[in-house]
Amino acid sequence: MRPIDRSEILPLGDYEQIRARFRARVIEEKRPRRVKLGEQMSAVFENRDSVLLQIQEMLRTERITNESGIAHEIATYNELIPASGELSLTLFVEIPDAVVRDRMLIELKGLEGCVSVEVDGVRAPAKSDPKGVMPDRTTAVHYFKVKLAGEAIAAIGAKTAKVAVRVDHPRYVARTELGPVSITKLAEDLA
Repeated sequence: MRPIDRSEILPLGDYEQIRARFRARVIEEKRPRRVKLGEQMSAVFENRDSVLLQIQEMLRTERITNESGIAHEIATYNELIPASGELSLTLFVEIPDAVVRDRMLIELKGLEGCVSVEVDGVRAPAKSDPKGVMPDRTTAVHYFKVKLAGEAIAAIGAKTAKVAVRVDHPRYVARTELGPVSITKLAEDLA
């Protein structure tokens, strides 16, 4: 998947004019890419549109207009774009109560090494940047890349694969199978 280029980023005023339509389209596109993982986690498979939306929204929220700031946001979020043969997913620990969430993030220490995508029964580990790992807890948002074997890519491309996202942590276990529409979206990403 091709990274986001500076030429694709709209100035804040131009973005405001299309924001409602663009956000609505990307949110709809993300719907089949979202996977609920039990009661307290979900994951979203990222693509170019979801990354472009995140860049534009960050520039808007932070009111970033200088070229170095824009370049920084593009570089940061381009890390979410999957390379050839990869899937990219963002995992969210979703606990509204701050006290409960803080306790759970401590209990979920090591979560970064416990996420995988399973294709036809074969697990592909989700890898994150080790610089983001904290020694005494985990974070509420994780960015993962999943490198798939050729057989898995072919099966997803043919839309014959059984695909699931897994969390296998001693304090939290979840496995959710993807439906046909979600698998079609992954096939598009891998094409």
